[in-house]
Amino acid sequence: MASPIDLRGGGAPTVTPPHPLDNAVWAALTGPHAHLAERVGRAARYPADVYAFAALADPHDPAAWADLRTLAGDGATVWIKPVAGVPDGWQVTGGGEGVQLVSTEEFRTEPAPEAVRLGPDDVPEILDLVARTRPGPFLRRTVTLGTYLGIREQGRLVALAGERLRLDGWTEISAVCTDPAYQGRGLATRLVRAVGHGVRARGDIPFLHAAAGNGTAIRLYESLGFRLRRRSAVVSVRTPGTSGAAGAL
Repeated sequence: MASPIDLRGGGAPTVTPPHPLDNAVWAALTGPHAHLAERVGRAARYPADVYAFAALADPHDPAAWADLRTLAGDGATVWIKPVAGVPDGWQVTGGGEGVQLVSTEEFRTEPAPEAVRLGPDDVPEILDLVARTRPGPFLRRTVTLGTYLGIREQGRLVALAGERLRLDGWTEISAVCTDPAYQGRGLATRLVRAVGHGVRARGDIPFLHAAAGNGTAIRLYESLGFRLRRRSAVVSVRTPGTSGAAGAL
């Protein structure tokens, strides 16, 4: 993607670099999460059991799309964002619109003494809660991306939030969900504040993603002190060619 050039004032043009949040998955896979990246040239993805997304260095660059085809294989299904269109031969198989929100000074963070740190042993419970509340994709090893906190009632996991994408200077709060039987008690708010507390403690700025149609979540985040930064397309695409064992990331 070409960077804007400011010619005002004469002399050498000033090139404004793109913001890392404009292509957050790529910034994470080439930054703090580089150790997790499966990469070919200008395309990268998370392992299939960690996070269901790939990324391009520049979604407008045909060479990046060619690298993604090499990485994923022929006839494979890939989730990717943000993109405005796909090259000839690629098929859009699904998708929607997402929103990105960033924290402001109004976002108050604090620890949640009742929250517990979740790890690999808690994954079956996490997957069960996610399946019932559908906060977004969560896979068998997503919990390894960062700190995940949960609240238990009588030993049962009833609320969850954690860290997913991590960029230089930024960390995404994700998987925010509460068991329907325990909603209305502010559990999600306490966990978002607690995860955000840890993010800020290491000097990062919290941000969030949500489906554009999830008004309930967006209103919650805005009430906590997040503001809408951008909207973008989220698409599932099939690479050109055919494969008898095409798989999703």
